[in-house]
Amino acid sequence: MNKYGFIRLATAVPEVRVADVKFNCEEIVKIMNETQKECAYVTLFPELCVTGYSCQDLFLTDTLIKGAEEGLSYILEKTKKLETIGVLGMPVLCGDRLYNCAVVIQKGKISGIVPKIFLPNYNDYYEKRWFTEGPDVDETVSLCGQEVPLSGKLVFKTKDFSFGIEICEDMWVPKSPATDLALAGAEVILNLTAGNDVVGKDKHREMLVKSSSFKNHCVYAVTSCGLGESTTDTVYCGNCIVAENGAVVLNETSYDFESKVFYCDVDIDRVKCDRRKINSFNSNCSYTPCFIKCEDFGKTIGELSRKISKTPFVPSKDKDKRMEQIFNIQANALAKRLKHINCKHPVIGVSGGLDSTLALLVIAKTMDILKLPRENIIAITMPGFGTTGRTYNNAVKLIKELGATFKEISIKESCLKHFEDIGHNPDVLDVTYENAQARERTQILMDVANQVGGIVVGTGDLSEMALGWSTFAGDHISMYCVNCGVPKTLVRHLVLWITENCQGTEREVLRDIVDTPISPELLPADNSGNIAQKTEDIIGNYAIHDFILYYFLRFGFTPQKILYLLTVAFGEQYNEEQLKECMRTFFKRFFNNQFKRNCVPDGPKIGSVSLSPRTDFKMSSDSHSNLWTDF
Repeated sequence: MNKYGFIRLATAVPEVRVADVKFNCEEIVKIMNETQKECAYVTLFPELCVTGYSCQDLFLTDTLIKGAEEGLSYILEKTKKLETIGVLGMPVLCGDRLYNCAVVIQKGKISGIVPKIFLPNYNDYYEKRWFTEGPDVDETVSLCGQEVPLSGKLVFKTKDFSFGIEICEDMWVPKSPATDLALAGAEVILNLTAGNDVVGKDKHREMLVKSSSFKNHCVYAVTSCGLGESTTDTVYCGNCIVAENGAVVLNETSYDFESKVFYCDVDIDRVKCDRRKINSFNSNCSYTPCFIKCEDFGKTIGELSRKISKTPFVPSKDKDKRMEQIFNIQANALAKRLKHINCKHPVIGVSGGLDSTLALLVIAKTMDILKLPRENIIAITMPGFGTTGRTYNNAVKLIKELGATFKEISIKESCLKHFEDIGHNPDVLDVTYENAQARERTQILMDVANQVGGIVVGTGDLSEMALGWSTFAGDHISMYCVNCGVPKTLVRHLVLWITENCQGTEREVLRDIVDTPISPELLPADNSGNIAQKTEDIIGNYAIHDFILYYFLRFGFTPQKILYLLTVAFGEQYNEEQLKECMRTFFKRFFNNQFKRNCVPDGPKIGSVSLSPRTDFKMSSDSHSNLWTDF
């Protein structure tokens, strides 16, 4: 395990010769030596890999059973200097009962033996012909000269994490043993499998692994036996799957006859955070587990074997479906509010920037849902001292392309009169100069909404809420905010996704909006008429801020761990000191701006991270950030 909570799992598909125990055990030893070098904390092998799963009635012979024990003795002898925990499958005799078991070994010792609880006896499977089901077994057996516990209630503990074991069919039954093992404290569930390869079964297996890891808030790993087990009418494939809190982080299949190992670094901190956060997950285990102590793994992981996405808020799988769902949540939420208050005229300020563009697109979709004419949308562009021709033209074109009612109201004269009233020199381009423009725009929107019996639809996004990047009583407020659950990186991708389904002028405008630098445009343009005030030049890269926001709120990670993940994801672009500075900016702004979030308007929750003080995030407005900035 590294100091940031990652452990490396090795899912091994050894070359197997059915009933050739010597050959199989030699392969297991080779693999364990390899996985030790690769810093794997646990090496998971398939079901009955010592003998081969397909031995059938040979399991009824003393020769095979004794051969398996001798083979295990060989493995123990050859791996006694290895720290990696081996979990391998073999038949184990207890009295006159034979069990299909997982044997946990480390440094030449057997830590414990877990029997298969549910035996399949249908289609290709006849396990009850050879084995005894193990739900009630709780014995001590002598194996390879060691006295070892044999029970389905074993939870194996290391300094860093705990794990439990299921075997194949145990995962497929209505009440899987994994639930009790997880409730007993197992953060990792390991499954040794001999699943046959038929069309569609791989999808079912993946679904079960995802489901079990999600509902049990755990890491769930499966290793299935490979092609060497194939015989008669049955074909096997080495399907290895690892899921972490419901997300598949490894799904590989070996179609080789040679041994194959797939590595996966899993984040135990994620599991612990979810269990701490989801308080319906508790310790009401239906039995008293037996905890088995395993030795700690001394080696640490170097470079992570998994990629860390730079944009954790942006869907990586089923992107079209997810984007459509997000867009529909926004539109349906607004539709409900408009319908409830019998409002037919949403009012919005359109700047030609990303946020107001997405909000306008959402409103247009909402009007279609409510079967109201898009002309009912009052879309107002309000040029100010920093408005450039690029954003102005894009705003005008987009409003007209979408069929909304266009209004243009300049704020320049009213702001200059306001500066005169309060005695502010308009040549002083300070916060008063900027915020007066934001508040003037909000006043216009609110008053127009009153004129038409409408409501102001806000455009601010989740990232701006986190950073406090809004003017209090300015763009900070509205009557309903459709973007409040969407971070900036996702806003960009949503607009890009919508662009793909547009044509003509609308598509050209949306593409240019996506390419426009992010800016509030409150300071004058440069001498060439281009945007001079660029948000990311002031507060830092939004992608980094969204990354920090995700891991800070979703998992409660420490600044040290977030920095580590940032270096993995962004290390080629930024050095550590630059990333630290961005983190300090984020946390200082986040803590200092809770007072704004405590009085934000309603808006739809989109994903697992929300800053609404009513549904998700509650924090004192006067909390200090020192613990998060002094690192």
